[in-house]
Amino acid sequence: MAHPTSGRVIGFPLPRIDGAKKVTGTAPYAVEHAAPDALFGFVTTATINRGRIVAIDLADAAATPGVVKIYTHENRPRTAWWDTSWKDEVALPGHPFRPLENDRVLFDGQPVALVIAETFEAARDAAALIRVRYEAEAPKTDLATERANAYVPKENRSGIAPPPAPRGDADGAYATAAHTISAEYWLEGEYHNPMELYGSTVIYEGEGRITVYDKTQGSQNVQGYLCGIFELKPENVRVFNPFVGGAFGSGLRPGHQVFLATLAALDLKRSVKLEISRQEMFYMRWRPATVQTVQMGADADGRLVSIKHHAIEATSTYEDYQETVVNWSGLAYKCDNVTLSYELAALTVATPGDMRAPGAATGFVALECAIDELAYNVGLDPLEMRVRNFVHVDQNEDLQFTSKALHACYREGGKRFGWDRRSPAPRSMREGQDLIGWGMATGIWEATLTNAAAKARLEKGGKVTVSAAASDIGTGTWTILAQIGADGFGILPEDVTVKIGDSSLSKTSVEGGSWTAASSGSAVQAASTAVRATLLKHAQAMPGTPLTDIGVEQTAIRDGRLVLDINDQVGVALDDILDAAGLSFIEEEAKVAPDAAQAKKFVSYTHSGIFVEVRIDEELGVLRVTRVVIAVAAGRILNPKTARSQVLGGVVMGIGMALHEEGMTDHRLGRLMNHNLAEYHIPAHADIADIDVIFVEEHDQMASPLGVKGLGEIGIVGVASAVANAIYHATGTRIRHLPITIDKILDATNPAKEAAE
Repeated sequence: MAHPTSGRVIGFPLPRIDGAKKVTGTAPYAVEHAAPDALFGFVTTATINRGRIVAIDLADAAATPGVVKIYTHENRPRTAWWDTSWKDEVALPGHPFRPLENDRVLFDGQPVALVIAETFEAARDAAALIRVRYEAEAPKTDLATERANAYVPKENRSGIAPPPAPRGDADGAYATAAHTISAEYWLEGEYHNPMELYGSTVIYEGEGRITVYDKTQGSQNVQGYLCGIFELKPENVRVFNPFVGGAFGSGLRPGHQVFLATLAALDLKRSVKLEISRQEMFYMRWRPATVQTVQMGADADGRLVSIKHHAIEATSTYEDYQETVVNWSGLAYKCDNVTLSYELAALTVATPGDMRAPGAATGFVALECAIDELAYNVGLDPLEMRVRNFVHVDQNEDLQFTSKALHACYREGGKRFGWDRRSPAPRSMREGQDLIGWGMATGIWEATLTNAAAKARLEKGGKVTVSAAASDIGTGTWTILAQIGADGFGILPEDVTVKIGDSSLSKTSVEGGSWTAASSGSAVQAASTAVRATLLKHAQAMPGTPLTDIGVEQTAIRDGRLVLDINDQVGVALDDILDAAGLSFIEEEAKVAPDAAQAKKFVSYTHSGIFVEVRIDEELGVLRVTRVVIAVAAGRILNPKTARSQVLGGVVMGIGMALHEEGMTDHRLGRLMNHNLAEYHIPAHADIADIDVIFVEEHDQMASPLGVKGLGEIGIVGVASAVANAIYHATGTRIRHLPITIDKILDATNPAKEAAE
């Protein structure tokens, strides 16, 4: 393993410290933990979209050898009554879904029975023998139809800002603008498919005590959820999620599998394992289908004078799922006349869920395609259009940015891509049979600091442990916390023990929003400083100490000694300090939180500039994304290797959004038809070519104590728009319905059809 040099632990491209376990198969995931004498569960799902259960025949299933019990709405054990008891920390307005609550079917794939058996095979086979008779009602799954019944949510989702009040006169400015565009953009529903299926191992410890291993982005969120529903004491419920095989937002809220497994374990007083199938994954979390209307006006020089952005997003009939979709159009570019609006359309579907950069990835599809269209109308280069409308404040909230290195993203990304060699006219770049298109877009995501706590522990001999309940969903949390701990104690990362993914550890938020590095990382840094402060206090009590009359900020730990930061020769050995204090270790907990006073004046975002090349076979309509350059401004980069991986993953998901991912529903039945990886397309290796990631220099100590902004989401925002804009440049035809599939490409590259239109 490569080792950081002295003084360069943070910022060193350290390989993942959890990588060896993952590639050798020794990292245990949720259903791989040992549970002696465990029972196994299997779920039977509804085969209608909407209606009620008339009868359930369990006779054949119950007679299957090995079956212990079958749960339905008719025999489900008692649980908490009030909705508040069912709401997790990121719950939505409305009535949380309660599996097996009653005879009502709310969506296709809803759990209607749970089989518990001695083996997985027995549970699976018995579940196939359950016969359910339904009284079906007409589905309402088509957003194109239900948009007519859209409504403004009465209650706002916590943490999701509604659209700001209008500013200026968007309609009046649009009417007199020199250049205008008005267009509608569609985004079909996308479905979460992380590699690890959702599953739980619930170990019954006796007397109402359980240990839970769950596929989740927040062990403490699941702990609170289970305690509320089953009226358990927190000290009797311990939840672990040390390794998570991808989540991307789908694990922010507890899945129904952890409820069902816990229900059975408490009822039967035995351990239970339950893992849902790949098909069931499509019934749990999804990025909602959305239709957006954008009107933009610019003056003769291409400066924006009017923006109107309206979005209608799908939600379920029982919860109001909400995202920040349109607000970005009020802060991305300078414009004094802006009207933004957001509505929901209730469909008979499972409640949507957060999916990488929720809201922004959707809203920027419309915003960045619309400004690209307007640039062509004005006659400006798309990059110049964005530069000309650069803004230095958040006009939505009238707040200053803590930093904004977006100009550097444009400059460095454009230079690396070779944007200055772009031929402006659509359909003007080709090579043989290939049409070549170059497109670009801007990306923005919130840089958030949340409440977080962490502990740092220093033992004699220099052993260091840092701990927090934070999760690692593949983002590199294990590794960066080791690096931050190593930096705080002047040691190498491999000498730091990291403990995460355990509800008994220091309180953190769920892993999401790109805030974990900034929040838990800053808490670890603060805890390390607190340990150093305690060491200094004890050192200053020692006879003849050289560390008198100084503050902790003037100290550092190097080579096992507490020393003056400016003079390593002045100091005391750590073990001597502990011995003098009669201690074998020092452990401190520290907390970080947003600065309320700062929040009244400043706001923080990450930014990116994305440049994309596409090649399209004019005869076959086959499209390839052959190059992507993305330049990102995200404050301090803790680990360039894991940071780059995050952005690469985001770009790939953005390409999937642009070209591949689409849930296909038969609206007559209200059923999702492509609920498998054979028919639900995601990018494969052959679909991905060169992706060049640039981190531009950006210093921002206001964004977080570490100067970190977060990277999980910024990699996807704007990518789909850049691909769509490149397709326009290649073909000369705007395609405003994503994903842009081969049939739409063929229409766009058909000269005869274009001439007829």
